[in-house]
Amino acid sequence: MPIIPEGKRFFRIGEASRIIGVEPYVLRYWEKEFPQLRPKRRADSKHRTYERKDIELLLHIKKLLYEEKMTIQGARKRLREREKNRKRREIIREVKEELNKILELLS
Repeated sequence: MPIIPEGKRFFRIGEASRIIGVEPYVLRYWEKEFPQLRPKRRADSKHRTYERKDIELLLHIKKLLYEEKMTIQGARKRLREREKNRKRREIIREVKEELNKILELLS
């Protein structure tokens, strides 16, 4: 499992490609194929700047494509499902919090 350096928040494409273990052109291609992946661009130089969450997403994409042998389309679908499930869990968490507040008020 690649290690993302602790305490570092931003990574250039060369650093990101070394961490992920693919060439920079692969990362640029994945940016076109996966709408969830949108690294920031520096205003002065237009260089890509990946955040920790981007690196984690890239590692997940690599796992789907290289280890699970999914197609780009299949990986895209899996990421959409993952996002839907994350949103559902967040809604459930919020509802539980509200219900607990109501229980506190009633007791």
